[in-house]
Amino acid sequence: MQRLGRDEVQRHVVAQPLQVYELVSDVTRTPTWSPQVIDCSWLDGATGPAVGARFVARNKLRWFVWSNRPVVEVADPGREFTICRTEPGGGSIRWAYRLLPEAGGTRVALSYEVLQTVPLGLHIVLRVLFGVRDLQADLHANMVTSLDRIAELATAQRATAPDVP
Repeated sequence: MQRLGRDEVQRHVVAQPLQVYELVSDVTRTPTWSPQVIDCSWLDGATGPAVGARFVARNKLRWFVWSNRPVVEVADPGREFTICRTEPGGGSIRWAYRLLPEAGGTRVALSYEVLQTVPLGLHIVLRVLFGVRDLQADLHANMVTSLDRIAELATAQRATAPDVP
């Protein structure tokens, strides 16, 4: 059974880094691209990305729904948006979007790094109840899907945005 460590997926997005940042750092929009996140909302009076801001993310896998409460670690407009979620029974995982300008748009790198091991029991539950035989491969596929959807959203948003001199 594959244990989690770290992974990264990259994709070119036809949009400027700040535009991509504004999209990915608006956690309330995460359900529009994430295969598992069904709802996100800021907590404790937060209204947007700032270091230390917390939000609740509701996730769904088949019939099972759960929540976690990530904390923003890096909110650097146009460059990086990083969150960390630590949950009892779920370990601690840092998720990051790093944005690099390149010809015709932005190179978006979506990554995760396990800081506190995801318990073996969770791997077993995911395998037995949900058929997730390889959690690392499942997360990788979700990351690819997320970046593809982010690219579509950013491109569509760019196409409808007014021209700015």
